[in-house]
Amino acid sequence: MKGLDTNVLVRFLVKNDHKQARAVYLLFKQAETDREVFWVPLTVILETIWVLESVYQISRQEIVDSIADLLRLPVLKFESQPALQAFIHAAGDSRIGLSDLLIACSARYSGCESVLTFDQRAARHALVERLQGTL
Repeated sequence: MKGLDTNVLVRFLVKNDHKQARAVYLLFKQAETDREVFWVPLTVILETIWVLESVYQISRQEIVDSIADLLRLPVLKFESQPALQAFIHAAGDSRIGLSDLLIACSARYSGCESVLTFDQRAARHALVERLQGTL
């Protein structure tokens, strides 16, 4: 099995470089024919969220929908897939940043009670706990 880098997923989703997007499409089609899968680390999803938000200014809902679509591709195997599914489900009900939400869902599925942060906005989520500036 081979792993995928962030730029491969971004090219597949955004298609801003037609040559590279086509190369990814053909790679996925061949993998489907050969019944092969590619590994997608959670950090790649986190980076993909960041790139889609900050570089391409894609809306929150489009990003969540895109990740949900990726999860349905038979040629992709995801690290922490249950956490990603929880992330997709929670994204509609939550207003915290997508990256923070993914971190919280990943921590939860790794056995953590909560994620500690100084970020007030992120601490609005039930899985996130705010630290004060001084202890």
